[in-house]
Amino acid sequence: AMPEKRPFERLPADVSPLNYGLCLKPDLIDFTFEGKLEAAVQVKNATNQIVMNCADIDIITASYAPEGDEEVHATGFNYQNEDEKVTLSFPSTLQKGTGTLKIDFVGELNDKMKGFYRSKYSTPSGDTRYAAVTQFEATDARRAFPCWDEPAIKATFDISLVVPKDRVALSNMNVLERRPYPDDESLVEVKFARSPVMSTYLVAFVVGEYDFVEARSQDGVLVRVYTPVGKAEQGRFALEVAAKTLPFYKDYFNVPYPLPKIDLIAIADFAAGAMENWGLVTYRETALLIDPKNSCSSSRQWVALVVGHELAHQWFGNLVTMEWWTHLWLNEGFASWIEYLCVDHCFPEYDIWTQFVSADYTRAQELDALDNSHPIEVSVGHPSEVDEIFDAISYSKGASVIRMLHDYIGDEDFRKGMNLYLTKFQQRNAATEDLWESLEKASGKPIAAVMNTWTKQMGFPLIYVEAEQQEDDKVLKLVQKKFCASGPYTGEDFPMWMVPISICTSEDPSSAKMQILMDKPELTVVLKDTKPEQWVKLNLGTVGFYRTQYSPAMLESLIPAIQDLSLPPVDRLGLQNDLFSLARAGIISTVEVLKVMEAFVNEPNYTVWSDLSCNLGILATLLSHTDFHEDIQVFIRDVFSPIGERLGWDPKPGEGHLDALLRGLVLGKLGKAGHKATLEEARRRFKEHVEGKHILSADLRSPVYVTVLKHGDSSTLDTMLKLHKQADMQEEKNRIERVLGAISQPELIQKVLTFALSEEVRPQDTVSVIGGVAGGSKQGRKAAWKFVRDNWEELYNRYQGGFLISRLIKLTVDGFANDKMAAEVKAFFESHPAPSAER
Repeated sequence: AMPEKRPFERLPADVSPLNYGLCLKPDLIDFTFEGKLEAAVQVKNATNQIVMNCADIDIITASYAPEGDEEVHATGFNYQNEDEKVTLSFPSTLQKGTGTLKIDFVGELNDKMKGFYRSKYSTPSGDTRYAAVTQFEATDARRAFPCWDEPAIKATFDISLVVPKDRVALSNMNVLERRPYPDDESLVEVKFARSPVMSTYLVAFVVGEYDFVEARSQDGVLVRVYTPVGKAEQGRFALEVAAKTLPFYKDYFNVPYPLPKIDLIAIADFAAGAMENWGLVTYRETALLIDPKNSCSSSRQWVALVVGHELAHQWFGNLVTMEWWTHLWLNEGFASWIEYLCVDHCFPEYDIWTQFVSADYTRAQELDALDNSHPIEVSVGHPSEVDEIFDAISYSKGASVIRMLHDYIGDEDFRKGMNLYLTKFQQRNAATEDLWESLEKASGKPIAAVMNTWTKQMGFPLIYVEAEQQEDDKVLKLVQKKFCASGPYTGEDFPMWMVPISICTSEDPSSAKMQILMDKPELTVVLKDTKPEQWVKLNLGTVGFYRTQYSPAMLESLIPAIQDLSLPPVDRLGLQNDLFSLARAGIISTVEVLKVMEAFVNEPNYTVWSDLSCNLGILATLLSHTDFHEDIQVFIRDVFSPIGERLGWDPKPGEGHLDALLRGLVLGKLGKAGHKATLEEARRRFKEHVEGKHILSADLRSPVYVTVLKHGDSSTLDTMLKLHKQADMQEEKNRIERVLGAISQPELIQKVLTFALSEEVRPQDTVSVIGGVAGGSKQGRKAAWKFVRDNWEELYNRYQGGFLISRLIKLTVDGFANDKMAAEVKAFFESHPAPSAER
């Protein structure tokens, strides 16, 4: 049994900060830092102690001076390491009023990718050096300086850094001055402007060697993208996106960007994708750097989305911050929705909203249909629970229900409500209810009542629909029930949702004939003037967060609309995704779904193919444990070869972003399934690529690599590892790391797993190598799982129970179809608890 957790308590409110004056001096050789804090604080209730957050920091001296009075030295520092708190005790009572708290302390530049940490990089001449960088969300600012590390305790910051004079030093605000450091002429003191009132988790500083590109956005904000030395050009794409995005958000929210500058910087060792620190956004290199020659289309799209996401937080999250981590879902769900709005504005040719359905909406539905799902809004006590809830449900379901809400309210009222919310709560904190209230005010609709059914209970409904013709009208009968991946819902209680439902017919497939709010278990609606031969479809644009099960006759009538493409892409996608899920849940037969699949032979849309491909992949994984394994490979080859032949290997004039994505998807799928012509061509092109005769275009690399590895031997693997070593771009290294798991011989699988923990792979990328092995084959799944068990100590220490460890567990145990494996997995975690992966 787990030891009883002590109840979590927030910091006492007796003393609170108004301003942090903070000077830090990192030592990039010994990996330590010295700090001096001078905080202007307010004593609200007389007390003889001050309680703050503090972790892995040693306090040397501490004192408090009431305004206009003598300073009093603290006589004791009592560290509560479990709670990451320190209590400073004073010999006399501190009276109500303002004063100055001074603390001198030392800490370590750790290698855990959290707090104030060190990040390893190579100089152009090949030397290994370290930068000092930060990652504070959720609760690691306390590793850099003693502070009140809770999102609602906001203050202003005056930061200065003492650094070697040949290094770049950055923080949230612009530099005021760089002056020589009195004790050592090789150092400079860099002083930054005072920040607005802000939360500790958004503070950031970086010390290292970087080049940059810069631009001014239309509204006069200085935007810079910092890159590794010698790679400034790779920052151009992100710079363009950022410079277009800032004015877009300013206009959308009707609130100006509140700081004088914004920096986007690529960090070598970085656990998350990116972090929205106010004015100094940090990124993994692959989420920021684009090389026109060596970056593939999907990388550009990824960079555009991540930049859009982090910049949205500058308003939603940074200017207005959640009151406590319980409301984190709103912060992330909102940014994960609006990043698509922003990319659609910058790159209409990406058809990004269709991709949203495939990337976020269907992924969220898949997780949320499981019995061990959780509501989007989870009440958080101890912040260590935050790592558990930072999952696809907070991000993807959060984004999906906000998309549904935006559609239900309409863009104009939605923007009005957002402006109301941001102006009312700026520089303050808010809870989910506050946003609903603003949107309710702007729209006059029952927002809170509707949204609570989506955020406070887990799961979502399956809506069963049947139609009956009555003269010129169609009468629809709708029934809602919770949808479960494990089969028809049999629970005692009957959860209910308030579901905004839109209905369209073949008369006009792209606009709603009727919109209703379904707020009871059953509903009958009459569609006037709808002829017998007209089809009817629910959930126009696949916006509502529910699945639909049509009566056999209604489904039958929709098939021609898939074939002749009169149904829009996002609706074709939603339809087949629902069918696949219903079949996996045993509600309809898989054979019926495969029949509908055949209607997709003329499908031109990348995203629809991508979703089809995913669903077939899931089916293939489930069947890899049976005698039908070869049958499904044949089916995959049959489904994909016509489009493969149509597309060919080389881009044609006039093709765009989506054609490049589709070609990569189809060739990879055919190659993996052992399609003869594809395999031969992939081997030929790979050979020329390796010999340097003809370099593969970036968009073809993944499909070619995966194909030759899947059907390759030890020399293929050695060649891939050599390409990995030679690659100058992190994107190319990651591209190779992700496909290595395709290799199928047991001894080579071991070699890949050993490689995952080697010096060659950055710590944050180990997870994707092991995950690639787990997802690559049946043997790989077992081997990866054994490898995680055998190397548990090292992996756990490396990630210290952060969210990378939960991602690793999910990747390695997904896809086990039998009970014996499930029992093994359960037994292992009973003896090796990993709190952040409990779900």
